[in-house]
Amino acid sequence: MKKTVAFLLATGLSLGNLLAQTLRPPAYPLITHDPYFSVWAFQDTLTAAPTRHWTGAPQALEGVVRVDGKVYQFLGQAAPQYRTLIPTAPEKPYTAQYTLAAPAAGWEKPAFAATGWKTGPAPFTDQKDRQGTAWTEGDVWVRRTVTIANPATTGKLRLYMWHDDAVEVYLNGVLLLRQPDWNNGYEYFDVPETARQALRKGENLLAMHCNSPRGGEYLDAGLYEVLPLPATPTARQTSATVTATQTTYQFAAGPVQLTVNFLSPLLLEELETVARPVSYLTFGAASTDGRAHLVQVLLTESGSLAANTPYQPVTTQAGSTGNLSWLAVGTTEQAVLVRAGDNVRIDWGQAYLAAPGPARLATGAPGLLKAAFAKTGALPAPAKAASASGPAQQTALGAVLDLGAVTTPTERHVLLGYDDQYSVQYFGQNLRGWWRRDPATTMPKTLAAAEADYARLRQRCAAFDQQLYAEAQAAGGKEYADLCQLAYRQAIAAHKIVAGPRGEVLMFSKENFSNGSIGTVDVTYPSAPLFLRYNNELAKGMLRFIFEYSESGRWKKDFPAHDVGTYPRANGQTYGEDMPVEEAGNMLILTAAAVKMDGKPDFARKHWPTLTKWVGFLKRDGLDPANQLSTDDFAGHLARNANLSVKAILGIACYGQLARQLGDQKTADEYTALARDYAQRWMAMAATGDHYALTFDKPAGSWSQKYNLVWDKLLGLDIFPKEVARQEVAFYLKNQQRYGLPLDSRKTYTKSDWIIWSATLADNPADFQALIKPVWQFANDSPTRVPLTDWHETTDAKQVGFQARSVVGGYFIKMLDKQLASKP
Repeated sequence: MKKTVAFLLATGLSLGNLLAQTLRPPAYPLITHDPYFSVWAFQDTLTAAPTRHWTGAPQALEGVVRVDGKVYQFLGQAAPQYRTLIPTAPEKPYTAQYTLAAPAAGWEKPAFAATGWKTGPAPFTDQKDRQGTAWTEGDVWVRRTVTIANPATTGKLRLYMWHDDAVEVYLNGVLLLRQPDWNNGYEYFDVPETARQALRKGENLLAMHCNSPRGGEYLDAGLYEVLPLPATPTARQTSATVTATQTTYQFAAGPVQLTVNFLSPLLLEELETVARPVSYLTFGAASTDGRAHLVQVLLTESGSLAANTPYQPVTTQAGSTGNLSWLAVGTTEQAVLVRAGDNVRIDWGQAYLAAPGPARLATGAPGLLKAAFAKTGALPAPAKAASASGPAQQTALGAVLDLGAVTTPTERHVLLGYDDQYSVQYFGQNLRGWWRRDPATTMPKTLAAAEADYARLRQRCAAFDQQLYAEAQAAGGKEYADLCQLAYRQAIAAHKIVAGPRGEVLMFSKENFSNGSIGTVDVTYPSAPLFLRYNNELAKGMLRFIFEYSESGRWKKDFPAHDVGTYPRANGQTYGEDMPVEEAGNMLILTAAAVKMDGKPDFARKHWPTLTKWVGFLKRDGLDPANQLSTDDFAGHLARNANLSVKAILGIACYGQLARQLGDQKTADEYTALARDYAQRWMAMAATGDHYALTFDKPAGSWSQKYNLVWDKLLGLDIFPKEVARQEVAFYLKNQQRYGLPLDSRKTYTKSDWIIWSATLADNPADFQALIKPVWQFANDSPTRVPLTDWHETTDAKQVGFQARSVVGGYFIKMLDKQLASKP
C-alpha cells in the first residue's frame, strides 16, 4: 500500500478519488478531444475487448507489459482480423442487379432469371453525398454475383452490412440473416454454419432485400471470415477510476504493480490547452516483492484511428522534434472534409504517437509488433520499419518504453495526438481547429509544446479534478458529483473548437447517434451549463454561428435555424423540419445567460436586431404553441405544449432583462410585464390540481417535466410564482420510477439531463438528491455499455437511443445555479 501511495503522489493522482469512487461507468473515456478523436473502453476490464470509437467501431489501442521476459496484456485486445470473401463497396466498388418492384418467387436463387432488372453501383441509398444507386422509400431487391477463388474457411463467418431498414440476405439461396429494423452504419453480424456449406468455388450469389418505410435508405453487405488471433496472458486488473480529466487503471503483472493513466487535459479555463488535441498515457511500475524486476511496456495504436472503415488503405510517417520521436498514420486518399454523417469516423489527417527520451518506435502489422516485443522486448529496427502501408486494421504504430530494473515507483509516458488539418467546412470555407489557426502550426510542434507542458498539466488536472468533485458534492451531494465527473469529458469531446473566418471562437457540437447535425441549437441549450460555468467564451462560441446564419441573410425566417448542417459541413440547415418556438426561446435564454456571466451586455448589443426579431416571433406564437417539434423531437409533434410555452415566456423575459442591461428601461418594463402576464395565463391554462399538464388541452392524467422553468430561478427573472416550481417538484417526487423521473406521462423513458434541470427547481437539498439518486443508479446499473446515453428507460436502465452526446453538459446546471446566484 505504501508503494501505491508513493506512486499516486508521484503522478499527481488523487488517492481520495481512487478510493472513493463507487459509480461503475457505462463506458470508460480514454482519449477524448472531439467527435472524431474519441476512444473508449466499453467494458469494466480493460482487456475484455478492443478499445472503440464512441460509435462502437474498434479503434484499437493495445498495451503489453514485459516483466522479467514474461508478457502480460493490460490494454485492449486486437481488433478482429478478417479475410475478405465478398467485399463491401467501401473496400472494393461493385455493381449489382436490382429492382424496385416486387420480383417473382425464387429471386434469391442462383438459377433465377432476373429479366428486366437494372444494373447499378453499390451502395443503394438516398444519401446524395454518397456515390451509388439512388433508392428512396419502399423496397429494393439486389442480386450480386461474386467469384470466390478460395472459399475454404475455418473461422466464423460474418456479414459486414449497413441496412436501413429491415433486411434479409441470402447466399446461393440460403438465408444468412434477417433483421427487422435498421442499423446506423456498417456493422458485423454473425451468420449460421449453413453459410459455410453454401459457399462455392467460383461464382456465388449474394441476394438482399431491404424495406424502408421512412426516410434514410442504405443497403450494402459483404461476407468475411474471422481469422484466429494468438492469445496473450492478461494482467489482473485491480481497480479502475474515472475523474473529470483522467481514467486510471491498476494491474498486477506478476511481481509488478502497473498503473496506467489516461489524461486528456480538457481544462476549459485554458482555451489553448482544451483545444489542443493531445492526450497523455502514463505507465507506472513498482515492485510488490521488494526485488528489482526488468519492466518494458509496448503500446500500439491501430491505423483505424485515422480511418472510417477497417479496410481503408493507410500509410505511415516517422520523424522527431526535439527530444520527441513520433509516428503518424493516415489514409492514402486524404479526402479532407468530404465524409459527413452520424455513424462515421474521420478518414483524413493523421493520428500521432510520440514518445520522449529513449524509446523505440516502429510501424507494421499489430500482431507482428506484439510478437517481436514478446520475444525480445524490442521492435523491428526503425530503418526497416519506419513506414508501412496497408488496410487500416492491419497497420499499427508501436512504441516500446524501457522502465529498467524497477524497485521503487518508476514511470514513462507517451503522447497521442490527431492533426485533422481542417476541422469544419463553414459555408464553403474550410476552417482550421483553434489549435491550428496559425497555418505555420504543425502537429510535431504541438506535440513538443504538449510535452513541455506535461508536468504542469498533470498537477493542474489532478487539482482541477478534486476541485470539480468537491464543488459538485457541495452543490448536490456525492451522487451528483459522481455524475458530473463522468459527464465532463464526454460533453466537451462532442464538440470541436475552431477559428472562425474573422478569428473568432466557434464551438460546434455534433449530434452523436441522434442525426449527425452540426451546431444544433437545441443540443447547445442543454449542453451550455458546463461551458457557462467554466468558459463563457466557449458558451458564446456555440451561439455565434446561429446569429451569423440569420444576419448574413442565408436564413430568412423570423426564428433561428435548428442547425447549420451535417457534421463536419456547416453549410446550412439540413434537418428536415424547423423547431420555431424551441430555437427562438433557446437563443434568447442562452444569450441572457452569457451576458450575465460576462457582467456586461456587449454580446447582446451586437445582435440586438436579431434578438428583437426572434422575440417578436415568441410574442406572437410562443404562449400557446402550434403543433410542432421541440428538442424532445423523438417523442413526436405536440400542440399546445406547456413546457415549450414556458421556454417562450422565459425567452421574452430574457429579452426584457437584456434591454434593462442595455439601458432601455421602457423596453425592459414592456417585455417583463408581457412575460408575467403570459405566466399568469399559462398557469390558468395548464393547471390540473396538484401539477401542471402536458398540454393546454389537459388530457386526463397528463403531466411533463417543466425543466425549462429552471431559468426563471437561475437568471433571477421572477416571472412565475415560486409555488409553480414547488408544486411541480412535489409531483415529480411522487412519480419517479426506479431509474428516474419519466420525461412525461406518455412513456416511461426519460432524459437524464432534463431530470437534473427539474431537480434544480427544488428548494431544499433533500428533494434535489431524491431526484438525482435514481439517475446515478441508472448510470451504475445500465446494461447498455456505451458512452453515457442521455435517453434511457426508467424501468430497466436500458439505453433507448443516443450516446456520447454533449447534452450531459447539462448536468452542471446545479453548479451553474450557485455561480449565477453570485452575479448581479
